Amino acid sequence: MRHMVMDEQDRALFRQAMRGVRRLQIDARQPGQLRRPKPRARFARADRHAVLQESLGAASPFEPVEEAGDALLFRRPELSETVFRQLRRGQYRIDGEVDLHGMTAAMVEPVLRDFLADAIHHRARVLRVIHGKGLRSGNRGPVLKLVASNYLRRVGSVLAFASAREVDGGSGAILVLLKARSPRG
Repeated sequence: MRHMVMDEQDRALFRQAMRGVRRLQIDARQPGQLRRPKPRARFARADRHAVLQESLGAASPFEPVEEAGDALLFRRPELSETVFRQLRRGQYRIDGEVDLHGMTAAMVEPVLRDFLADAIHHRARVLRVIHGKGLRSGNRGPVLKLVASNYLRRVGSVLAFASAREVDGGSGAILVLLKARSPRG
C-alpha cells in the first residue's frame, strides 16, 4: 500500500471540502443480531410490563393464549384442529425465521411487524420466531416470549401459533401459521 503525504495546501482543501460535515451516529447492530441489552432500571421495566399487561388484558376480543407449562398455544376458531395439530408437531416447512435474542421488549413489535409484512409479501405460510427461554430474565420470566405472543395474537393474518418442538427450539421458539394470501394481491 502506498503511503500518501499531504502538504498544507491539500489539508486546506480537505478541510474546506469537509466544512459542515458531521460524523453519523450509526448503530451497526442488525435486527436479530445477538447482543446483550443495556442494563435498565428494574422498576421502570416492571412498570412498563404492568402497563402492557393491563392494555392487553380482559378487553381483548381475540382468543386467549393458553399456557401449558411454558408452551404457548393459540388458534383462531376458523382453523381446524387437524391443521393446528400438524403445526404443533412441526409437520410444515418453515418459510422464514427471526431471532429476537438480545432485543429489548420495545424492539420486539417493530421487528415482528416488519418480519410479518415481508413474510406476507412473499406468501410465506409458516414462520419461526425465536425469542429464547428468558433464562437471564430472573423472576420476571421470559419477557420477549410474552411480548411476542401478545403481539402475534393481535395480528389478523396470524391464524395460529404454538411453541416449537424441542428439536426446533422448544419453549424458546414459536411456530406461526399465517393466512394464505390470494394470488391477486
